[in-house]
Amino acid sequence: MRITARGPIRSAEWALPLRSRCDGGVLEEPHWGRSVGFVIMVCLFLSAVPLWAQHDEHGQASVPEAVPTGQEHHGAADHQAGWEGSVAGIAYSEFNHHLSGMLVLIIGLSELRQALAISFWAWTRFLLPVALLTAGAFLLVWSDHDAWPIGTLSFTRTFFGSDSEIIQHKSYGLLSLTVGIIELLRRCGQNGHAVWAMPLPLFAIIGGLMLLGHSHGVHPSAHKIAMGHALMGSMAMTAGSSKLLSDWFRSPSHAGSSKLELLWVGLILLIGMQLVIYSE
Repeated sequence: MRITARGPIRSAEWALPLRSRCDGGVLEEPHWGRSVGFVIMVCLFLSAVPLWAQHDEHGQASVPEAVPTGQEHHGAADHQAGWEGSVAGIAYSEFNHHLSGMLVLIIGLSELRQALAISFWAWTRFLLPVALLTAGAFLLVWSDHDAWPIGTLSFTRTFFGSDSEIIQHKSYGLLSLTVGIIELLRRCGQNGHAVWAMPLPLFAIIGGLMLLGHSHGVHPSAHKIAMGHALMGSMAMTAGSSKLLSDWFRSPSHAGSSKLELLWVGLILLIGMQLVIYSE
């Protein structure tokens, strides 16, 4: 059976082989690739929901009476005044950002080898999924000092409560774990269909959008923090878009670096450096 090109992704092979060779030597297209890719894109899109919850952060959200006095989450103004901006709160937040920055730098350096088409040190391709998995696990556990599983908030109030800051942090963690697993499988030779290359740049784009609306609540340096997150969000969206375009227009005969690929890597490294020097 002869397979014909029916779109720009198929004609350019989109950086990965879209067809696999069966035992008889005939090229055939995996029939499950499109449906799985569509599900992934929908899940990534839905992860941006915390953006829409920002208006509740200082609105009518209330703390249930079952929570004892003094244990309210920092979504409440009195608790924000006690944690956000305090010495302990700033140290906790800065450490989280600095660690995330180191992991983002590892991701950027891992992608730099591919962007420069370096043939040696092939093992470094696994640094990206390892960094994503580490970041995801860290955010799910330690992103917020009073959230589940290390804080006083229950699982339900952590993931389904009214505090958008916690929901965003946990969403980052879940996304990072999901994309990390996908990238690990890809780099182990699994999930060879082109659609599996999409979650990584889409994660950068959606994560950037979420950063534009990210807030640390009542904080003496709230404006500075918001500006820094907006800058990182803009760079992340640009980086993800450049990666998508680079993969889209790359042909099988041109496996080397491109300006868009280098832009993707450069912006990832800049985001990592900004996180490493982050301060409140």
